[in-house]
Amino acid sequence: MTELRYRRILWFFARVLINEIVWDIIFPRIGLRRLSRRTRADRMRKAAAAFSTLAIQMGGVLIKVGQFLSARLDVLPREVTDELSGLQDEVRPESLENVRKVIEAEFGAPLMDMFSEFDQVPLASASIGQVHCARLKEDPAKDGDNAVYPPVVVKVQRPTIQKIVEIDLRAIRVVGGWLQQYPPIRKRANVPALIEEFSRTLYEEIDYLAEGKNAETFAENFKDQRAIRVPKVIWSHTTRRVLTLEDVQAIKITDYPAIEAAGIDRAQVANQLFKSYLQQFFEDKFFHADPHPGNMFVMPLGGDGTSSTGNFRLTFVDFGMVGRVSPKLFTGLQELLLAVGLRDGSRVVKAYQILGVLLPGADLDLISRASDRVFESFWGKTAPEMMSMHQEEAAQFVNEFGNLMYEMPFQVPENLILLGRCLGILSGICTGLDPDFNIWTNLAPYAGKLVQDESGNRFGTVINEIGDILRSLVTLPKKTEALLNRIEQGKLTVSVPEIKDKITHLDRTQSKLVGAILFSAFLLGTIQLHHESEAVPALILGLAAGLSLVWTLFIA
Repeated sequence: MTELRYRRILWFFARVLINEIVWDIIFPRIGLRRLSRRTRADRMRKAAAAFSTLAIQMGGVLIKVGQFLSARLDVLPREVTDELSGLQDEVRPESLENVRKVIEAEFGAPLMDMFSEFDQVPLASASIGQVHCARLKEDPAKDGDNAVYPPVVVKVQRPTIQKIVEIDLRAIRVVGGWLQQYPPIRKRANVPALIEEFSRTLYEEIDYLAEGKNAETFAENFKDQRAIRVPKVIWSHTTRRVLTLEDVQAIKITDYPAIEAAGIDRAQVANQLFKSYLQQFFEDKFFHADPHPGNMFVMPLGGDGTSSTGNFRLTFVDFGMVGRVSPKLFTGLQELLLAVGLRDGSRVVKAYQILGVLLPGADLDLISRASDRVFESFWGKTAPEMMSMHQEEAAQFVNEFGNLMYEMPFQVPENLILLGRCLGILSGICTGLDPDFNIWTNLAPYAGKLVQDESGNRFGTVINEIGDILRSLVTLPKKTEALLNRIEQGKLTVSVPEIKDKITHLDRTQSKLVGAILFSAFLLGTIQLHHESEAVPALILGLAAGLSLVWTLFIA
């Protein structure tokens, strides 16, 4: 069973990779480049759909892999990420008997000795575990006939999930080794490092003791905010494989009619959600990394919603996947937020450099100018306004920066993966709650605060900028002298990427033409000698024809 699962995963990815090698490498080299390009989007979409089907059938880690890959816009084409973004972590539930065995093995006691009630039908069922509603078996409050037991939700791991995780990760590491051999992927991402990061996150997610501690850390960070609620962990009923939490269910954050029926302003919910994540990123440096709609609820509080906290509370659940902002990542994010607040394209580039997202050789000046143009075109606009921009504006941007968009000189380091995925989901939820959600106005207060606090006062930014200018002026004479020396020695070189690319392309074309001529000559000679019954010379020329064909297709 385990080896069959391992082989099935490898065979699926092997088929996909072989198909891509044939279509994207071999066919273009034998004159079928147009056909390859024309069918590429459809082929990518079908491969992603086939993976989604496989993941749903097999469960385990594959669903998590699909969700992980859906955020890799820097490596995977849009057709793949769009298809995988709809992959939901919902699989067939385990039987109550299997759930009972796990709980009783963890606590060494019968299920009904632990709980007074335990729903047989799970509230939710995912690839790692499933959730049941229950009530604790404790002395009820002394309230006569109205006594009630505390309601809880119990999260229980699937019985064989540990073994499945090991098998799936072993197969994925093999596939990662294959992908690392492909230069376009290798230059944009360290695939083995990404897989190890994914593995670390996954093992944390199947440790419910760690999840309980994450929930308590999150609650401590928001303890002074009435607008945020986190369920309490019932440690007496929690182990590494079973997690019991206070039942805090309310209105699902995407249930818009119910939110409106409760008299809650959807725009206020979107703003509060975004504000809470700014605090997580820039103040707590610890964030809930899986903000999908099933993990967030809106709890009505009554009132008219005119107070600063509104008439609702945001409730976060499921802290199996969390992210931590390292000092380097925080510095880069801080610089990026400042760049957005000041609408400064050069600071955007500086932030990218700190974050390590630029590939070697990236055109920094072009990226800076493109960033300035984005600020000029999109600053202050809501999502609908950006979508309704005139086609002429979009076409003008593509004409000016098409080369940058085509080359995409970006890579996403491992420490940005969770953050990027989180921001993508968060953006969708906020826009769903409020179609006119304006990210710029929500970022502005934080950016203003950072500008004020960057050097301890309002003049900090100016002082730092002056310092940068002075440092440049100090080094300018030395750089000028070095430049003049290189000119005198005749060692000055000018790099023009476009001309270099054209020359390289011509060289390759010439090499392929030579290879094709040699192949044709050897092939004709082979046929002629074969007709004349000269077997050995025909065999030699045949081998030469084969070698020249391989050289033309894969080396030249």
